[in-house]
Amino acid sequence: MGEVNILLVEDDDIDVKAVKRALKDLKILNSLTIAGDGIEALEILRGQNGHAPLKRPFLILLDLNMPRMGGIEFLDELRGDPELNQTLVFIMTTSEDEQDRFRAYDRHVAGYMLKHSPARTFIAAISLLDHYWRVIELPE
Repeated sequence: MGEVNILLVEDDDIDVKAVKRALKDLKILNSLTIAGDGIEALEILRGQNGHAPLKRPFLILLDLNMPRMGGIEFLDELRGDPELNQTLVFIMTTSEDEQDRFRAYDRHVAGYMLKHSPARTFIAAISLLDHYWRVIELPE
């Protein structure tokens, strides 16, 4: 399988840096694109407003609590788009709210990970994803 592109949808600069550090520490060279909220992520995925569309195959690391368009609203848009509705999405959030977890899984996320300790969580999550995309086949 070719390189899996990663779209990180995250508004917190510290968490963005932690993901970048985790990728570097684990020597993962996959392309990383950053979107600050759900609206920007959709523009990147659809190739709108000056963004080149993200090359497939890709997966999304999604925070839930963001300005303009949060994670659940983003998932609603994503799942309603016939071009994007099969996209693989992993939630990475501080929300321990059980309703958030239910809403995310109702929208067919692949996993829900809590950011208790961002540095440790991101290393573990990125390591898991690295193993995951090495053994599965994603649609092009």
